[in-house]
Formats: sequence, C-alpha cells, structure tokens
Amino acid sequence: MSVKILNLLPVTGDVFTPEMFKYMRKYLEPDTEVQTYQITSGPPSIECEYDEALAAPDVLRLAKQGEEDGFHAIFINCFGDPAVKAAREYVDIPVFGGFEPATHIALGLADSISIVTVLPNVVPNVEGNVSKARLNGRIVSIRNVNIPVEELQDHEKLCKALAEQSLLAIREDGAQAIVMGCTGIVDVAERIKHDLLAEGYDVPVLEAAQSALKLCEVYAKMGLRQSRLTYMTPPERK
Repeated sequence: MSVKILNLLPVTGDVFTPEMFKYMRKYLEPDTEVQTYQITSGPPSIECEYDEALAAPDVLRLAKQGEEDGFHAIFINCFGDPAVKAAREYVDIPVFGGFEPATHIALGLADSISIVTVLPNVVPNVEGNVSKARLNGRIVSIRNVNIPVEELQDHEKLCKALAEQSLLAIREDGAQAIVMGCTGIVDVAERIKHDLLAEGYDVPVLEAAQSALKLCEVYAKMGLRQSRLTYMTPPERK
C-alpha cells in the first residue's frame, strides 16, 4: 500500500526549503508521497502559546481539507504540536506534530532523554507537552540554543550550539538520548551524534520532522487512527 502524507505547515513565514523537505523524507519508502499545505492566516513562526493559538484555526481548516483530498495521515510540522489534539477530533486519519514521534522513539532507546529546542520562551510549551504525556520522569531536561526559528539557516552556528547543549544535557542532566525540539532543526543528527561520540558519548540523536513523517507512514500502512474514546468527534451544532 502506497501512502500519501500531508506536511501541514502551521506558519506563514518562508521557513521551509527544498533542502529541508528532501532531508525530512530521507527514511520514507520510495512510493510514499508527501505534499505540503501552508496556512495563509497565522504567525510567521511558532515560538510561544500565543503563536499556537493564532495558527490553530487555519491548521484545522487545512487538516479537514487534507482528509477530503485523500491523504492517509497528517504531519503538523511543529514541535509544539499546535492544534494536534483538536485535529485528531476533527478528522479520521492519524495526526502527529513534532513532539510525540521523536520522543516516543527515543523512549525505546534510552531511559533518560533531553530535548534541545530553539528559544527560552519555547521551553514552557515543551514542558506542557511533557506533562500532558506524563513523561516528567524520563524527560530529564529541556535546553535551548537561543536561536529563533527564522535564523536556523546558519547551519554551522546551529550545529555548534546544539552540540554544546547536548553535551551539557548528558554531563549535567543525566540525558542518555537527545531529541531535537524543533521541526525546523534538520540535517543535524549525524553531526551531533559524531560530535558527542568524539567526547566519549555514544547516544541516539533524533530529529523531530524525520521521526514524525516516518511514524505517519507506519500508522497509515497499519491502518491505525486515533481512538474515539480519547479523541471524541466534536458535536454537531446548528
């Protein structure tokens, strides 16, 4: 069965490049199709709860459109998971943001995980997701590189900052695996893993976007979707 995944961008900014798209789908099956829809009303980037709230209405509109257009799964391309739970109520195909896939894959590889994200004001959002997922005992820290989403294109600066924070997470926080806490952080996992190994630490490093697309593919191929006991369909209103 070939799979068609919607890559739903919940921002209006020009932050998604062809190079990012190619790297994101690196581990997908050759016949898996990925198409991108982008919101037209909302924030240029998502870096706080306020941004998530602004993005939500158009995210839900495009999620429903994606279901009607025949997609088998939806990736809402943000680690903050904006409107993910609402979209799961609204459509009958699996929906993931960036947080759950990478985190849950990491849980099968290590007992203690650190998330490295972009800015300090993103940290409370991620802490909220950790609490909702009841992972407080295993997510041992949430660190940041203090680089805005719209400045992630400076790859060398980004990798250096990620390596520094990942090393501190291992040495000071007891992390045994590292999760990149922004779907805009791409093409870094191999570099960070290499840098950590050079310091004597052989630990998994996971990118959010790659993990999310792969999990969308797996769920779609297995015919899985959200439980209607957890994500109840919204009541119809006149």
